[in-house]
Amino acid sequence: MQFSTLSLGLWRLASWNYSSQQVLDLVKHSLDVGITTFDHADIYGSYTCEEIFGNALAGQSSLRNRMQLVSKCGIKLVSDQRPLHTMKSYDTGREHIMRSVENSLQTLRTDYLDVLLIHRPSPLMDADEIGEAFGTLKQQGKVLHFGVSNFSTSQFDLLQSRFDFPLVTNQIEISVLCPAPFTNGLLDHCQQHRYQPMAWSPVGGGRLFDHENQQTHQLRETLTGIAQSLGNYSIEQVALAWLLGHPARIIPVLGTGKTERLSSATQALDISLTTEQWLEIFMAATGMELP
Repeated sequence: MQFSTLSLGLWRLASWNYSSQQVLDLVKHSLDVGITTFDHADIYGSYTCEEIFGNALAGQSSLRNRMQLVSKCGIKLVSDQRPLHTMKSYDTGREHIMRSVENSLQTLRTDYLDVLLIHRPSPLMDADEIGEAFGTLKQQGKVLHFGVSNFSTSQFDLLQSRFDFPLVTNQIEISVLCPAPFTNGLLDHCQQHRYQPMAWSPVGGGRLFDHENQQTHQLRETLTGIAQSLGNYSIEQVALAWLLGHPARIIPVLGTGKTERLSSATQALDISLTTEQWLEIFMAATGMELP
């Protein structure tokens, strides 16, 4: 599985109120700047984002060959789009996975998903059922690769034990405001098993500019100082470069619908932090000196 170095997350697509042409323009711009991996989930936009995306790309078969489509399933939301759901719950059973994939293929207007992720681990997760569903979907050619999201290392290993093809990612929260994966074993696990993690909320979802939080203020000062020393870069670009500089080969999932911000994010690829700069940001992120 080949992901692009940066991914575009579509979880807020419905809230952008874009026309089909605007969505198409966003996708084309993303592809032009090298962002070819598009991250979806069945529940995004209360089960509407995949359809918005699929409708915009209808008749654009040449674009499908240039992109990787990632989607997720396993969470059931109360929604007008799903009138049988009476409460928020998790369902990682075989029947739900198979039905969710069929829905995603229909709404995205594609014959296959490049990657399917289990969105969150259920307390009732049956690894055998998931393994059976994954095996069937792979054999049918409806999903090429599989992964997980928000899984612990033990949950990842449990699921991996049920089939002989490798899980290709674990999508987890990683940023300068959520540095726990650097020390809790998650990124060690990625390197050990040679799969790339996807990072949701890679710049902290705007919390980096919380002027009321003292640690955030110190982190912002550190990022600003390093950005100025590197040249004409923003602190968001440095925060992305910090993730990209880790040997686990983290894939930041960008949550913007603005083409200028996508272009700006790709400039993080030009930043090469020194070990000292990386560790300076790490200490500011964790709020602790190195032992």
